[in-house]
Amino acid sequence: MTETVRAAVRTGPSTVEVREFPMPDVPEDGALLRMEVAGICGTDVKMYRAPRVTEPVIMGHENVGVIAKAGRRFTELKGFHEGDRVFVEHYVACFRCEWCHRGEYRHCWNTDWRANPDALRYGYTSVERPPHLWGGFAEYLYLPWNAVIHRVPDAVTPELAGLATPLSNGIEWALYDCGVGYGSTVLVQGPGQQGLSQVVACRQAGASLVVVTGTSRDAARLEVARTLGADVVVDVDREDPLEAVMEATGGRGVDVVLDCTAGAGTTPVLLGIDALKRRGGVLLIQGEMAAFPDFPLARLTEKAITIKSARGHSFRACELALEQLASRRFPLELLTTHTFGLDEVDLAIRSVGGEGAPDVIHVSLLPWKGREEEG
Repeated sequence: MTETVRAAVRTGPSTVEVREFPMPDVPEDGALLRMEVAGICGTDVKMYRAPRVTEPVIMGHENVGVIAKAGRRFTELKGFHEGDRVFVEHYVACFRCEWCHRGEYRHCWNTDWRANPDALRYGYTSVERPPHLWGGFAEYLYLPWNAVIHRVPDAVTPELAGLATPLSNGIEWALYDCGVGYGSTVLVQGPGQQGLSQVVACRQAGASLVVVTGTSRDAARLEVARTLGADVVVDVDREDPLEAVMEATGGRGVDVVLDCTAGAGTTPVLLGIDALKRRGGVLLIQGEMAAFPDFPLARLTEKAITIKSARGHSFRACELALEQLASRRFPLELLTTHTFGLDEVDLAIRSVGGEGAPDVIHVSLLPWKGREEEG
């Protein structure tokens, strides 16, 4: 094991530099993860361009690796040993509150960086906080006793395991939040990694119809959606998506609309309201619009539909996601389109944001790519 750890540190908006940190001592109740894959998603793009945590940060919150060193107490508490491959949720929980007892770690105060200035969360915590290694864009990641970790099945490669976060979100939002099940009809808006994960979750749950919308720029992604099980794909630049939904449903509309078009403004929400059937329809939104001028409340109440918001995932959703990956029922390797090394973090994030490499779906940052481990 090396004496120092290389990490890519975001030092300001759209600015990153590779730094070295001392290899931390591992306490009895802690561990050190040798990073293999850090996934990059749309949230990383937003946090890179306009950071809400202004201190220097090692980004990377979709983390997979092998436990390189573990204290005795950590092994007793967590049941994991050196050499185990694990997926690390980005939440660092208290394990005492009601949310933690439910496995809903994303709501725990200990990890709520938006409300708690002392919160711990991978990819969002200042490098000035010892032992510094709080993000996956690094060769090693520190694991305290209250890290939330999952065993990666032997049949799942590190890069495939890097899909656990978007896939668990798909399971959480479609199945748990919206109740998609046998015979459900669903509209998924946006064929990015989140939207494609919704397709898989809905198909696994038994949905009878899945419609996916995207733009002409999303042509390759829409083909992947079709391969993963979408019944209808719609290019909204060439077709009227509402007409396509109504044609596919015999004019009834869908049971559930899953909006995975963060940053697309109000249009997907308005389409979702129109595309839902009356009574019992659920529109799920995971965007971050600060306001919605002239929201059509009357239309919403006339149809008696429900709007829900989505963010993150539960422990159970992550377990199901890893089981889904191990099953190989769906060709999810189609989502793992690009890999980059530590020195390419800027390009990797810009590629996810549509400004770098073409036809990106899910990007895997490989901290050891192009560099052999010393010692």
